[in-house]
Amino acid sequence: MKHTGGTSGNEFLKRMETQYEKFSKGQRLLADYIIENYDKAVFLTAAKLGEVVGVSESTVVRFATQLGYSGYPGFQKALEELVRNKLNSIQRMEVTYGRISQSEILETVLQSDIEKIKVTLTNIDQSAFDRAVDIILQARKIYVIGIRSCAPLANFLQFYLNFLFDNVILVNTNCSSEIFEQLIRIGQEDAIIGISFPRYSQLTRKALSFSKKREAKVITLTDSERSPMTEYSDCNLIARSDMASIADSLVAPLSVINALVVALCMKKQKEMRRTLAFLEEIWDENQVYGNDEIEEETTLGIGDK
Repeated sequence: MKHTGGTSGNEFLKRMETQYEKFSKGQRLLADYIIENYDKAVFLTAAKLGEVVGVSESTVVRFATQLGYSGYPGFQKALEELVRNKLNSIQRMEVTYGRISQSEILETVLQSDIEKIKVTLTNIDQSAFDRAVDIILQARKIYVIGIRSCAPLANFLQFYLNFLFDNVILVNTNCSSEIFEQLIRIGQEDAIIGISFPRYSQLTRKALSFSKKREAKVITLTDSERSPMTEYSDCNLIARSDMASIADSLVAPLSVINALVVALCMKKQKEMRRTLAFLEEIWDENQVYGNDEIEEETTLGIGDK
């Protein structure tokens, strides 16, 4: 049975290892190159890979099908899984700079982000999304955790959940001991939302494992069903991210968070109206969105040229 690419990096390497003796001379050259240069091979077309190794494009395609993939795209997708956690920051930068010219950066990056949202929309599980909404609505307390590049996503989600619920806790992630101290009272009536994308955070993984042992409901927002975060989750929200860049592309995950907030607002429309009405009074009273600060700067001469 042929696969289209949904395989782990370890399985990918195992396939090449078990079939190595059956490979032709050209296929062995391909296997050797990929093992030594997986971080470069993942971005090459079949024709370019053949050119680099010194074999024909048809040899590359036959190599992919002999490994059990339906074609080169499936093979390349499996190779992506291999490199997903292995590229360090320097390699990401080198790969990005090697693929995009200065004049193409804006268009290339924006088009890439658009594509990630499209892929996410096509593949996300609607039932998992609905399940996440129900879990959050029923939770006694809602914990949110996201570390490093995922921290802005966690902050964004917590900011809007606070408009809807009075029981939202953003887990502070300065060190591992503080994380567990903040989760010490989590239990079966609570829920935790863990956000993690490659390179996956071990602290987030440990927090979800701890919460699962305490029988809390676990929601994950991550990039793949094969993400280590899904081992502990009751509900997986899968969004496409980009690992081959110095700055992680988290546009699609943010869109999923936006959808989650809107779905929760729809479920709690009355409460949301009351909250917003109260907030509008506070904002007006304290001139939160007024122009007084601008006028004050002008009076003091701060805005003068």
